[in-house]
Amino acid sequence: MILLSYDISDNKKRARFARYLEKFGHRIQYSVFEIENSSKILDNIITDINNKFAKTFDQRDSVYIFKLNPMCETYKFGYAANEDEDIIVIC
Repeated sequence: MILLSYDISDNKKRARFARYLEKFGHRIQYSVFEIENSSKILDNIITDINNKFAKTFDQRDSVYIFKLNPMCETYKFGYAANEDEDIIVIC
């Protein structure tokens, strides 16, 4: 399973990003989506974030992607990429 959480300050950007994510999974909280654990889907999402969304993010916006597997990989975009603190994920 992949959990994707976001905090995007601009309403229009946030709505566009949420509509995009609805193609891949379902919303489990207002800014949290559960997405099928698939490398192809994750690669597509990361590519689209980098190519379509990242350039519009500012220092108020954050996107976290948690790939819940034995390695518990974490991807960060926007302001979240600047955070050096470790995140503890209990699977």
